[in-house]
Amino acid sequence: MPPSRALRPASVPADQHHEADQAFRDAVAEIESGIAAQRLSRSEISFDGEPPPRRLAPHAAAVAAAVAAGGKEIGWGRFVLLYDPAGQDGWAGPFRVIAYVRAELEPEIAADPLVGQVGWSWLTEALESRAAGYAVPSGTVTRVVTEGFGTKRDDPVATEFEMRASWSPTTAGGARFGLDRHVAAWADALCHACGLPPVAPGVAPIAARKARQPRPGRRP
Repeated sequence: MPPSRALRPASVPADQHHEADQAFRDAVAEIESGIAAQRLSRSEISFDGEPPPRRLAPHAAAVAAAVAAGGKEIGWGRFVLLYDPAGQDGWAGPFRVIAYVRAELEPEIAADPLVGQVGWSWLTEALESRAAGYAVPSGTVTRVVTEGFGTKRDDPVATEFEMRASWSPTTAGGARFGLDRHVAAWADALCHACGLPPVAPGVAPIAARKARQPRPGRRP
């Protein structure tokens, strides 16, 4: 696996507003610290900054991740931080995290009717294990089944797990927001979805799976 590329300064922080206040800059610094820690503890994950959404909040930053095993990518993710000093409806405070996780899934696991509940628990238990305070969580878990027809009828059936989640980080006060903990929890959930063993105790993956070559055009 090639070494992770450094986060591009133009992408993290990925905000072009010169009036961005100190709170946002401090939060982004915590994200960068969290990514640096994950690079040391999770060699399977590569990270890169990317352009964040521009219309959801006055300020935003985004990080993309890819998980590799055996030299092949088996999972992808995205972590987005939104910041609005005035807050927004449905938020608990001025920050909102949007997280995305996608991983290849063994067909027998995808057939489990509880896979959605278990998948959501990967995130909530990771947040709790990392002591990352959160409020107003929301999200969806989707199982994607891809079948081939016509000239692709001999292609094997492929199944994938997708989770989209958002939550408001909460703090106990002080100068820190704890966004590094939230980054770690997101990375934990991504690795659990890929079947990799957890680094921190308290959360176990459903099952390990073999790395498969990702299909062209299938990226978050």
